[in-house]
Amino acid sequence: MRGIVIAILTFFSMLLAVAAGAQSAERWAELPAFPSMPVAKTSGMADVNDIKMYYAEYGEGEPILFIHGGLGNADVWGHQVADFAKDHRVIVADSRGHGRSTRSQQPFGYDLMTSDYIALLDYRKIDKVTLVGWSDGGIIGIDMAMKHPEKLTRVIAQAANVTTDGVKDDVLKNKTFRHYIEVAGDQYRKLSPTPTEYEAFSRKMFEMWATQPAWTAAELAKISVPVTLAIGDHDEAVKLDHTEMMAKDIPGAKLVILKDASHFAMLQDPTGYDAMIRDAMAGR
Repeated sequence: MRGIVIAILTFFSMLLAVAAGAQSAERWAELPAFPSMPVAKTSGMADVNDIKMYYAEYGEGEPILFIHGGLGNADVWGHQVADFAKDHRVIVADSRGHGRSTRSQQPFGYDLMTSDYIALLDYRKIDKVTLVGWSDGGIIGIDMAMKHPEKLTRVIAQAANVTTDGVKDDVLKNKTFRHYIEVAGDQYRKLSPTPTEYEAFSRKMFEMWATQPAWTAAELAKISVPVTLAIGDHDEAVKLDHTEMMAKDIPGAKLVILKDASHFAMLQDPTGYDAMIRDAMAGR
């Protein structure tokens, strides 16, 4: 009898182990909550172009600018800020119309948002940064690499695309991505100076996404700063073959596939994500 009991307990232990392994292997299917942000060393609203742009800084050392994705805000970077502020000057900001930043009547566009970040760096008297961009933030990083390479030490772009056909047709049917849009709306209503305008704001963003970006291989070939392109192996939005094409068209670009991660890798695997950034900064 004792042997039967031990066998049964062993069997159920194996089942639990398998279930736990399956759950951990599917972290890419979940959207973790945005982490708490550390206390900022300084923060404020910068007069940038025709808007007021929220920014915050943490730590000291070589500067790193983290740029969030579309519909989101700077608070997505809580894990990364806590890590990199230990040995770097970390800058985060809300892109125009996002989070705490205001927007104007100008149509959204990547060139315009890139010019906002250039103006913010000048406002904070920062000559050069390592730019880490996620999704739209990565696209802004690539735009900056083409048009303002003098402001960059390197670009680390995760889940970026350079043409509209780099985005998967069924992205809005994906439950994790739909959940993100809902969370982004909740945060917009809490943070924005225009809290009732999320639908109007998101509609303007979707209009931009319908036609931008639209860069050619010849334009990408002119990039001279070091570029790392990262993408989760389960990205809901950006096609892997599109990212591989980008890595071929951008001179010297390095491609990194983030294991068991999706479009939201910085939240799903912060330890691995931060290691990817440090490897890129070290030239590995």
